[in-house]
Amino acid sequence: MAHLAALSPTRPVSSRSFALVSSSSSSDGEDDAPLPFPTALPRSDFLAPDFDPAEYLSSLANRHQTLEDLRSDLRERSAAISTELLELVNANYTSFLSLGDELKGGEEKVEDVRVALLGFRRAVEEIETRVKERGSEVGGLNRDLSDVRVEIETGRKMLELDERISALEGQLAIGNIGPDSDDSDEEEDDEDELEGAVGSSSAKLAQLANEYVTIDDLANDIGRETPFVRKMEERLIRCRNTILLDLGTASKEAKKAGIRGQAKLLKLMGIYSLLDAQAEAVKILKSN
Repeated sequence: MAHLAALSPTRPVSSRSFALVSSSSSSDGEDDAPLPFPTALPRSDFLAPDFDPAEYLSSLANRHQTLEDLRSDLRERSAAISTELLELVNANYTSFLSLGDELKGGEEKVEDVRVALLGFRRAVEEIETRVKERGSEVGGLNRDLSDVRVEIETGRKMLELDERISALEGQLAIGNIGPDSDDSDEEEDDEDELEGAVGSSSAKLAQLANEYVTIDDLANDIGRETPFVRKMEERLIRCRNTILLDLGTASKEAKKAGIRGQAKLLKLMGIYSLLDAQAEAVKILKSN
């Protein structure tokens, strides 16, 4: 390109041709040799996604064309593109302006869609309301079910309380059980019982006391203020007093036996503690 720039300014160079100098010239023979005509820049080069102007100009270093001719070529290409763009706009401008007229008459369809959407919204709201109501209803039913379960459990405990009190009353009504009892716990304590004693054995009294404590705990679990438990209170007191009466009789016999009855007396004092009747035990010990 330096050789091309050295041409005389009085001889303009065309962007599409080069001036040829006679071969008879002796000084500029080699410099004025005819150069190949540059081909047009491919349009596809400018459409590349990664097109970079600086890199593209660097790739044109071997192109036999002056910088001014290259600029002129690019200007012509830019003008051609602008012309094409203007023609495309003019070609579609009429259609663009008529777009508004073509859209006329769609108000009814839009209104139909709006009404349908409003109806769908109301349907969804109604479903949500029904779901909330059903949820509240289910919650209430669950609470009622829990209350029923509690009442059923309470009823079972009441039945158990009545059965246990009846069984305890039956055992206490049998009377004093002698040494010939078949109870396994009593057999284990035979060696601590006194010969000829008429009171209940310490094992039998301990069994009765434990049964009474179980019944008393069951009554507390149901609730002392419950009418059913209040009705059973008199029977519980009668059972406790009967057990304490048998304990008192057995404790007096063990105390009279002296050293031989100390082991049994100690067990009977433990039964007094189980019944929370320490005051009665103190009275027995202090009595002559």
